Amino acid sequence: MVDWKEVASYAVILIIVLIAAQHLNVVVSGSMEPAFYRGDIVLVEKANFFGINEFNPNDVQVGDVVVYDAKWFDQPVIHRIINITEINGTTMYVIKGDNNDAADPYYVTSGQIKERVVTYGDNLIVIPKVGYLSIWLRGL
Repeated sequence: MVDWKEVASYAVILIIVLIAAQHLNVVVSGSMEPAFYRGDIVLVEKANFFGINEFNPNDVQVGDVVVYDAKWFDQPVIHRIINITEINGTTMYVIKGDNNDAADPYYVTSGQIKERVVTYGDNLIVIPKVGYLSIWLRGL
């Protein structure tokens, strides 16, 4: 006999886990050291999570750490906004890894910004070293 309460509780747990997993991002490089390191996991909020806007990419500020679709790299990049400027009426963002000598090679539009790393006070929310298994499994 099927216990529907048990099935429902497992379904709820599975949904919570899947939602939580969508809000975690594994760091695959050292470009943001010492804010976080390769193998760390950062908690992110999404610009569009199934139609829910957890933050507005037009409202990001200098100092925010964002995940964006880079024109120069085939994976999403996690770097910090260091400047905001207007070019031909369009707001453009200059973004740089904290551990990099130079800014990323292209300006970024708000449409490229997909996630923002969540902060508590002035601290980024980081889970240290837990992402190494994911990096190893993906061959990165």
